[in-house]
Amino acid sequence: MTASRTARAPSAFARVRRLADRGAYDRAAIDAVLDAATLCTIAHVVEGRPVATPTFHWRVGDRVYWHGSVASRMLRTNAVGGEVCLTVTVFDGWVLARSAFNHTANYRSVLCFGRPELVTDPAEKTRLLRAFTDHWFPGRWGALRPINRKELGATSVLSLPLDEASAKIRSGGADDPVRDLDWPVWAGVVPVNQKLGRPQPEPGLKRGLRRPRVVPPGRVPKAR
Repeated sequence: MTASRTARAPSAFARVRRLADRGAYDRAAIDAVLDAATLCTIAHVVEGRPVATPTFHWRVGDRVYWHGSVASRMLRTNAVGGEVCLTVTVFDGWVLARSAFNHTANYRSVLCFGRPELVTDPAEKTRLLRAFTDHWFPGRWGALRPINRKELGATSVLSLPLDEASAKIRSGGADDPVRDLDWPVWAGVVPVNQKLGRPQPEPGLKRGLRRPRVVPPGRVPKAR
């Protein structure tokens, strides 16, 4: 029903407080959620105002990365070195109980706190962008037209260490109290899954080209 904690919270700030038994602090749990989530949200302060920006992310080793245009307000702000909170969530299903109060959801989520760093080395930036591409489309980078210097220069990559991160995970059925078990209404789990649709090719493709391999959202890609 809940995640077992196999490590201590890295800090009091990162510790899960509400429903603390769902908190997980071991790197295996945190990495699995980060790797399965398609999108993240970067929460930070821009010109004195709070902003939460959705974007794509990926993890390599002990760091999580995101990228975008060098002209992006978000990335320019992140590169200054202020604190950010990066969050991801994988929604796994509705949990219907016998009372409205006990309805809930199954999910996997992670919060990461820290100061991002700008990746400046062109070779390292290229390596990381390849890792992002091959994370969701295994083996695709090697078949693509190589990235050029202008494209690389127009792209910023930010890095956040996973020193202060926590996962919160819920799975299983409803937590109805005993007194509600005889109430005559359906209860149980309604799974929610994202599915890949049929690929829609661009016009003018040469005959015989293979369809790309794509990792479905919510699944942890195989180890690279």
